[in-house]
Order: sequence, then structure tokens, then C-alpha cells
Amino acid sequence: MIIACIAGFALVFQACSQNEDIVAQSNDSYMMRFNTHYPGQTRVANNAFEQGDTIGLFVAGDTMPLEPGGNTVNNEMLTCNGNVWTPTRTLYWDDGTYTAYAYYPYQKTVRSVDDMPVTVCLDQSTASTATAMGGYEASDLLWARTKGIHASADPVPLVFSHVMSKLTIRLIKGEDYEGDLPSDAEVYVHNTVPTATFDLAAGVVTKAPKGSRASIRAHQDAATLFSAIVVPQRLPNSVPLVEVVAKGVSYLYESRFVFKPGVNHLVNLILSDNPEQVKINIGGEVEGWNE
Repeated sequence: MIIACIAGFALVFQACSQNEDIVAQSNDSYMMRFNTHYPGQTRVANNAFEQGDTIGLFVAGDTMPLEPGGNTVNNEMLTCNGNVWTPTRTLYWDDGTYTAYAYYPYQKTVRSVDDMPVTVCLDQSTASTATAMGGYEASDLLWARTKGIHASADPVPLVFSHVMSKLTIRLIKGEDYEGDLPSDAEVYVHNTVPTATFDLAAGVVTKAPKGSRASIRAHQDAATLFSAIVVPQRLPNSVPLVEVVAKGVSYLYESRFVFKPGVNHLVNLILSDNPEQVKINIGGEVEGWNE
């Protein structure tokens, strides 16, 4: 999703998948160093950032509003490169107090930090390739903010959190369902708006007020487990929400729903031989998620 070279600066970042400090490559205590803390496993393969992942970094004075440009650091791209984050340029702290903002995945152009356009993929079943993220991963939006930073030899923590919502659907075999549940079922989440804007300073996603509703094909995590990243929003009226297509039969569940930011909503969908008798059990809500 979502470079100039300046001589005389240095930036060292902590290992991508660990929280151990990197030893500064200079005796200068004003060198910028950060520890990145992953919020949990949003990746299919791994529970941390991976080789080639990129995050965006802004740094602004505590008394200054965050702007698209003119900050101390402006949308600096940092790439996970083996054991360290590799910046596009190098930086030192100056005197003063700062706030650092970071987000993932990186966007090359940020024209607004108040209304940064974001969207979730409609096909989140697609897998990652060597050159592109899969639909599920590209839809997740992580954000970190650290206030009250002063020049120091100590690394600054960047603790990431999820700002989108997640729906996890587990398929369960009902008593009158003959045979085994298929491992090649397709699951769709209907009637949510996939477009939104992101306030980078506050870490808040707002559904596009005039956005059109669409259907999302969920990612298959296991044979009978599926998940989808959804823009936080409220469905005030009962509408078709979850559809399962299995063995040529469509099971459709209608409901009202509130997709909360940073929350994993757990749903158990109980299938029977009669698609008109699909049942659902709300398994609860989890702040953040691990998969």
C-alpha cells in the first residue's frame, strides 16, 4: 500500500522480527534509533515483519502539528533488510521534544495526514508473491505513535497496533450435515464499504461517507477457518453479511453488525444440509489478534 540523501546524518533501526537493541554505529548519543514492536501475527507465514516489508515514518516537534511535509522527518521509507530496518537516508536527533508516527504498509505519496486514503482489498484470498503483498496482508493497516521523545542514546519504541477491524469465520458441521465439510469452500463478507480515510496523527480510520458497499472474499487460514480485514463501520440494518459457498450450495447469513477498530470479531457458522437453516454463534471479540 501505502528520498533525498543528506550527508552527515545516521539512522539505525532495530531488527525486523525481534525487540533487541542494535548497538549504535557511532558514539554520538543523538543518533536516531528505534525498536519496532509487532502487534501480533497478521501474516500467514510469520508473526513479525518480513524481509522487504516497508513502513513509513514521520517525526514532528511536540508543539507542531503533523503535516504532509515540513516535519523533522517526512514519510521516510524504512525497509526490513535482514536484521535491520534500512532507511532511505540517515538522521540524528536535534534538541527539543518530538513525536514519532509510523504506519504499515508504506505508501509512496502521502498528500494528507488527516485524510490519507486507504482501502481494503476485495479479494483477500490472493497469496503474496515476490513483488506484491497478498490481498489480506495489503488490507491490514498498522500504526504506531510515540510521544515525548528527547535526544538520547536509548532506542525509541514504536509499538504497532491494528486500526482496521477483522472478521474471523469458523465453519462448523451441523448435526444434519452429511459428510465432511469441504476444504475448498469460499467465504464472502458482504455489504461493507471498503474505502476509508486515515488520520495518521490520531490513528483513526473513518469509513468513506459516500463509499459504495462491496463484497470481500475472505482469506482461507485453514480448511474451515477464514478471515477478512474490514474497514471499521456499523451496519445498522439486517443485511446479507456472510456467505459460504460449499459443494455448489450457498449458505447466506443476514445480520446487523458493528465492526470495531482494532478488534477481531469471532463468528462460528454452523452449516446444515438445508442452506435455509444456517445458524451462527458469535464467539466474542478480541482486542488485536495473533493470526
